[in-house]
Parts: sequence; C-alpha cells; structure tokens
Amino acid sequence: MAEAPADREPPGQAEGGQPGPAAGEQRAGEQPGPAAGNPPDPSGRGRGRAAGIYGTIITAAVLAAAGPAESIGDVALTVVVTLLVYWIAEQYAELLGEQLHGGHLPSWHTAGAALAATWSMVSASVVPLAVLLLAWLTGASTTLAVNEALVVAVLMLMIYAWLAGRAARLRGWRQLVVTSLAALLGLLMIALKDVVILHLH
Repeated sequence: MAEAPADREPPGQAEGGQPGPAAGEQRAGEQPGPAAGNPPDPSGRGRGRAAGIYGTIITAAVLAAAGPAESIGDVALTVVVTLLVYWIAEQYAELLGEQLHGGHLPSWHTAGAALAATWSMVSASVVPLAVLLLAWLTGASTTLAVNEALVVAVLMLMIYAWLAGRAARLRGWRQLVVTSLAALLGLLMIALKDVVILHLH
C-alpha cells in the first residue's frame, strides 16, 4: 500500500503546522456567503411581495371599515391616501432606523430605491379598486360594491400567501396552512364589515 506523502498537511491545518479553518469555517476578514439552500434575492422580490401583502391587508381593512353612507369616490380615495401614507411612513422609519445609527443621512438614491422596491404596497389596491368602481358603474349599491372589492382583496391575499409559501419552498400541509391563515384573516375582515361596522352605522 502506498503511503501518503510526508509533506501533506492534515485536514484543518495550514502550512507550517498552524491550525487552519475547518471545512465550511469562515476565514477572518472574509464576507459570509449565502447559506446553503437559501440563495440571495438580488431582485428584492421577497421585499416587494411582503409590501404587496401589507398593502392588500390595509386595502381590505379600509374597505371593511367603509360605511354604507359613504360614496364610492370617498371609499376609493380613502384607500389610496391611506396606502400612500403607510408606504411613505414605513420607508421613512426604516431608512432612519438603518441609516442614522451610522451617523449619516440616506442618499436620494437610497431613498428612491427603497420606495420603488415597496411600491407594491400601493399598487396592491389597483385590482380591488377596479372591481369597486366596476361594480358601482354596473348599478351595484355602495355596500355590495365594497363587499365585492373586499372579496377580491381577500383572494389576492391568499394568492400572495401561496406565492410566499412557494418561494419559501413549502409543500403539502405547510403550504395549505399558510394559505388558509390568509383566508381566515380575510374572512375575519368580512365578518367585521358585515356584522360589526354595519351595526355601528
């Protein structure tokens, strides 16, 4: 049997007999790489998806709080203004939290990129509002139009949850639980709309 060369260093030992980093161990000064099975997301799709979920929840909540005496225009305007305020306020707070601890203000480029990455928070309202206006134009009452838009918002929330589960590589019952929780949240909003809010108005 051939013997191993005498000058070969044993595993985990650098030249000169000094101990080296073990397999998979990070060397000093090196940047940590992505964990196995969790590739980086350079497109920011995860952040945009989270903003879309947040925007859909806000849209559904505002629709659920709309009373029958409100006009369709007032409801739509309330949804858009509320989302814009939340969108700007969230990014303002996030940029302050991330940047000011370093002793400097965020650049316009950084602020613009952050706003663009989370614009889906506002754009998530487009489909429910389109359904709201279409139902109203076809003769539906304010209550019925709002309910139809609310149902669409709930369906969108379920789609977002399903996509998020797929992105997280969930399968089987785990995927079902994530999607079902979104459906449950939507049903609670519909109950809030039809049982509580209408009675208060």
